[in-house]
Amino acid sequence: MRRLVIPLLAALGLLAVLGTAARAEGTGTTAAPPSPTVSKIDPGDTAWVLTSAALVMLMTPGLAFFYGGLVRKKNVLSILMQCMIILCLVSLQWVLFGYSLAFGPDIKGLVGSLAWAGLSGVGDAPNAVYAATIPHSAFMIFQAMFAVITPALILGAFAERMRFTAFCLFSLLWATFIYDPVAHWVWGAGGFLGASGLGALDFAGGTVVHINAGLSALACALFLGKRLGFPDRISPPHSMPLAVLGAGLLWFGWFGFNGGSALGAGGLASHAFVATHVATAAAGLGWAVLDRLYAGRPTVLGVITGAVAGLVAITPASGFVTPMAAVAIGLGAALVCWIFVMLVKPRLGYDDSLDAFGVHGIGGVWGALATGLWATKAVNAAGADGLFHGHPAQIGLQALAVGCTMAFAFVGTLALLKVVDLLVGLRVTEHEERVGLDLTQHREAGYTLVD
Repeated sequence: MRRLVIPLLAALGLLAVLGTAARAEGTGTTAAPPSPTVSKIDPGDTAWVLTSAALVMLMTPGLAFFYGGLVRKKNVLSILMQCMIILCLVSLQWVLFGYSLAFGPDIKGLVGSLAWAGLSGVGDAPNAVYAATIPHSAFMIFQAMFAVITPALILGAFAERMRFTAFCLFSLLWATFIYDPVAHWVWGAGGFLGASGLGALDFAGGTVVHINAGLSALACALFLGKRLGFPDRISPPHSMPLAVLGAGLLWFGWFGFNGGSALGAGGLASHAFVATHVATAAAGLGWAVLDRLYAGRPTVLGVITGAVAGLVAITPASGFVTPMAAVAIGLGAALVCWIFVMLVKPRLGYDDSLDAFGVHGIGGVWGALATGLWATKAVNAAGADGLFHGHPAQIGLQALAVGCTMAFAFVGTLALLKVVDLLVGLRVTEHEERVGLDLTQHREAGYTLVD
């Protein structure tokens, strides 16, 4: 453990220095103008949000490549299939009733009504409650892409061992009973955790997407149990080039994920774009340094894992913090996620196949709490000041939102898994797992080599 002392102390010291710089930097940042009160479509804002929706859509195939490269080659096609079917399945769920549950007229701060089911009343005119300068339909389709990728993140925890039919049913139920209510709590008009309630900050989905998916991933890993032969007879990732391609697509798409959450083509979108990039770069570099200090060599897997951890952590903060604070958040993500993935998880012994909880759950918690430290109204007047800018109560509000989401996602997911297991059975047989899901679930092979 002595090998850890110097790098950990150095990392903590650097975070402290960056935090001080971020506080100083925040005092001179121009505040973003308040949201317009008059609803009028702006072509530039509309073009940016629709472009961002396309970028976020690309993240789901990107995730397929990222996860697909990390599993054994006998299961690569199953990962690609799961991501693509989620893109189809949840998109239709969102149009039929998911959007209405997440953003429709409020029912006691808990969930939306079905007033907008089938997109009834969701047309080309703006909805000033959510976005006054773009069509309501543009806001809807942008949010649809968040709803799609969130359950896809979870599959990293149970990769290589869930039946495809069970996966489809679980994903549909999870999107309806876990994602949609949490999205309403945080982002929906009248939701009890967001701006109209508790006042917790989540610019682009640290709580709604990453903590929600991360804790659900942990529930899945525990419920399904370990893969056959885990950990001694589990092969390393079969294609690092494929995983690097996926990580690059995720980084690219995340500019729409965070920048698009400004819901307009202006200074705030640019600010979120910059914060996203520097936090990701800091986290990727930070993980490589930690690998070098601890194991004697940096790894490609470490760099791309660190980069994704940085993307996760900056998501809730990207529209509320300064660039130097974003660097601190990225380095903090590398530190806390590296400690959990490399040191804590092996001691706990559960099988989270692709570290969905260790990166998205732990990284999401750090990002949400870090937002309560570094958020400043100097960046976004519609937000709040955090602990380092004179408002210590914000960190408590963030912690409360984190706790509510963690408990709901974990317990709710366990309940859904039990239901799906009773209905169709969750786990493939031992024979199917040994052969691989590509052949047993789809009768196709990811790679066919002909001499």
